[in-house]
Amino acid sequence: MKKKFAFLFASLLLLSACGAGGAAGPKKSGNSAEGDTIKIGMNMELSGKVAAYGYAEKEGIDLAVEEINADGGVLGKKIELIEKDNKSDNDEAASIAANLTTNDKVVAVVGPATSGSVKSTIPNMTKAAVPAVTPSATDDSITIQNETVQEFIFRVCFQDSFQGVILAKYAQDNLKADKAVIIGDNSSDYAIGLTKAFKDTYKGTVVKEENFVAGDKDFQAILTKIKNEDFDVIYIPGYYTEAGLIIKQAREMGIEQPIIGADGFGDEKLVETAGAKNVSNVFYTGHFSTEAPATDKVTPFVEAFNKKYNKQPSAFNALGYDSVYMLKQAIEEADSADSAKITEALTKIKGFVGVTGEMAMDKNHNPEKPIVVLGLTEGKESSAETVTP
Repeated sequence: MKKKFAFLFASLLLLSACGAGGAAGPKKSGNSAEGDTIKIGMNMELSGKVAAYGYAEKEGIDLAVEEINADGGVLGKKIELIEKDNKSDNDEAASIAANLTTNDKVVAVVGPATSGSVKSTIPNMTKAAVPAVTPSATDDSITIQNETVQEFIFRVCFQDSFQGVILAKYAQDNLKADKAVIIGDNSSDYAIGLTKAFKDTYKGTVVKEENFVAGDKDFQAILTKIKNEDFDVIYIPGYYTEAGLIIKQAREMGIEQPIIGADGFGDEKLVETAGAKNVSNVFYTGHFSTEAPATDKVTPFVEAFNKKYNKQPSAFNALGYDSVYMLKQAIEEADSADSAKITEALTKIKGFVGVTGEMAMDKNHNPEKPIVVLGLTEGKESSAETVTP
């Protein structure tokens, strides 16, 4: 089912957070491409607890680089991708940021995938004066800290406050849910931001709010507390690792109300963990769907991805892919592979047509773009509703 509808809402209040630790030191002037290649770094979660996101984005990144180089490169130079695994560890991500910018002398970086890792890289990216584009870090505070725009950090995904607003409105307007239960991960900046945005927007009543921490596996106690409550929807701000277990255990306990979540649901491991038979009446905000193509670039992308990897692309594949093409457009519009000029061009991006939508960069380095609310029935995508802000 494909539907298009618009939500009008007041300007979002951007969340602020303390900056990543450590002084950044004196700022450099960035790096410039030398020789016949343009070095772009990849700082990605390729192992560790959220490797599913990072590896999916790597697949999209690799495909984009391969296509661009086959088509003649950028400004007559081939892209040389320097790939690094941050092991889903924030300290490692910060170290890699320093290594890529200082030793490898990349002119730009794609990644990391997650908000905590991106925030840990900000001091080193700022010190090096090299721009980074994250495919999927949605925490508002990665681009705004202490009411200051982070000069070298950009994203192609929407931010948490936007997702939380949309999910609250979807619950009340589409699911007609007047009473909600929240089961949130209070150990994650991602989940905390999503919870705040939802609660700030939701016009119904939050009848119960329960919390867990990343790595928890047994949710029976929490689910027992909510089972006899009068509620219409469960909101789970968190990642697929715990959300899959909550969905499985909730359905096995006979809790049948709709379950909604954000893009952290967007991995096939959610269904693998929960069991397909349990994943019905589940909805989440996504960046991409083949059922609701955002632009004419979707079909060629899907065909190319399927040819290379013999599978359908996920939202994280698409976001990785768009990140590279956004950098390509910035380099071309700057007519330079110099970090400073690429950074300036990224701030002015307009009319970028990606597979996750047509977008423009706003003043806070967030893309203005559509969002998709995906519905799952027995583990398969059964609806895709495009929301244009």
